[in-house]
Amino acid sequence: MSPFEGSAPRTREWRHIRLDRRTDGTATVTLARPAKLNALTFGAYADLRDLLAELSRERSVRALVLAGEGRGFCSGGDVDEIIGATLAMDTAQLLDFNRMTGQVVRAVRECPFPVIAAVHGVAAGAGAVLALAADFRIADPSARFAFLFTRVGLAGGDMGAAYLLPRVVGLGHATRLLMLGESVRASEAERIGLISELTDEGRATDRATELARRLASGPALAYARTKALLTAELDMPLAAAVELDAATQALLMNSADYAEFHAAFTGKRPPLWEGR
Repeated sequence: MSPFEGSAPRTREWRHIRLDRRTDGTATVTLARPAKLNALTFGAYADLRDLLAELSRERSVRALVLAGEGRGFCSGGDVDEIIGATLAMDTAQLLDFNRMTGQVVRAVRECPFPVIAAVHGVAAGAGAVLALAADFRIADPSARFAFLFTRVGLAGGDMGAAYLLPRVVGLGHATRLLMLGESVRASEAERIGLISELTDEGRATDRATELARRLASGPALAYARTKALLTAELDMPLAAAVELDAATQALLMNSADYAEFHAAFTGKRPPLWEGR
């Protein structure tokens, strides 16, 4: 995403999510509707989309934790505020809404910093896809994932799930999860590769924050380009992928961080990564 800004001012207050910034280059976005298991509203989707775009332009955040307040991560779209409302929409309005939810997933995948989902309790529907889109999924034993779209009469491929899930867990597991909408508990999610790390009870957010700090203190430019390559090369033939790798490495070999590694190595000291 481009760092150049137009006339619109930066958002001072996010009404539908909570943003906590830290001086170490990390930030946490919390879905904060605990009484409704952090069910998403139209405003929450739009805030997530816009926040990720703003953070990407600012380049002040080097790692982001996505968490849920209360008993679970996110129960998906709010049944009353979204499903009820969509029944009254025409096709053009429905397309606008569904495109917006997809834009959130694209923003998670395309932002130039790692996103770590800290999952406890339920991650269902859109909540499961948000976690799926993250670069890392840290979960505790209470976590359970459910891609519930067919259960409400919709296609299982909502918000890019049919694209992302087979690439994470394989086509067989993805077919089962998206077709049947079955709940997957943390132990099985770890077995099939849906989560990156299983923590002790109640430790998912703490562990995600620790990982965010580790990433924020590292070579941010290298991480950003690695994330971009992982996303871009999912559908590339090998010849195109190795050419993109070559071009990327040539650019990074001109970076300050690459020169800093050599200086630190020869000086027998830790590198001071600048992210440029």
